Parts: sequence; C-alpha cells; structure tokens
Amino acid sequence: MDEDVNPEPICELVVTGPRSSAMQRMIETLITERLVACGQRTDWVQSTFQWQGEIEHQPEERVRFHTRTTLVPTIAERVAELHPYEVPCVIALPIVVANPAYHRWVIAETVDTKTA
Repeated sequence: MDEDVNPEPICELVVTGPRSSAMQRMIETLITERLVACGQRTDWVQSTFQWQGEIEHQPEERVRFHTRTTLVPTIAERVAELHPYEVPCVIALPIVVANPAYHRWVIAETVDTKTA
C-alpha cells in the first residue's frame, strides 16, 4: 500500500454557537483532551431558526475542527457538555482528500479513545 494513502478517515466538524469566549474554551478543551487536532473560529454568521415556537435571530460563529472520523460520537458528547446551548449544532463533513502530511498530523495529534 502506498504510504501516502490515508487509511484512517478524518473529517471536519462544524459547531455553531454564540460569539463568546465559551467557544474558545471549548476549542482548547477538545485539543487538550486530544479529541481534535485543531479548531478554527472562522465564520461570523447571522442565524435564523425556530426555537420553542419562536423565530430567533442570533449572531453566531462557526468553529471548524479536524479530527479522526471515529471520534465524532465522543466529540459530540463533549460538545454537548461544554457548549452553552441546550441543543448545539454539531455536523461532520468527510475530508475526501488531504495533504498526506497534514492527514498524518491530524491522526498523530488525536487519540482514539477506544484503542488508547
């Protein structure tokens, strides 16, 4: 097998939340726990959604994480514990192609809790 082939899938998780220091603390916690390799606070968005029967308009930010796909359920649980929202948005998008060195770095910086 070619050593540049990425055998373990990685993904990008997107989490939305309030524009606050709580989001930065969540990023740092997930990195410290080695659940994600990095977190990027990138997009400031105006979200419109229905919550408890009312239309809400909230300024939010999007945080992107890079991690092993196998860690998504564990990360979703941690986000639910750390996030200020009752029902945080957590979605995972597959990374189909990645720079092989970056892919290896993501794997090296995260720990699969099932095998650790």
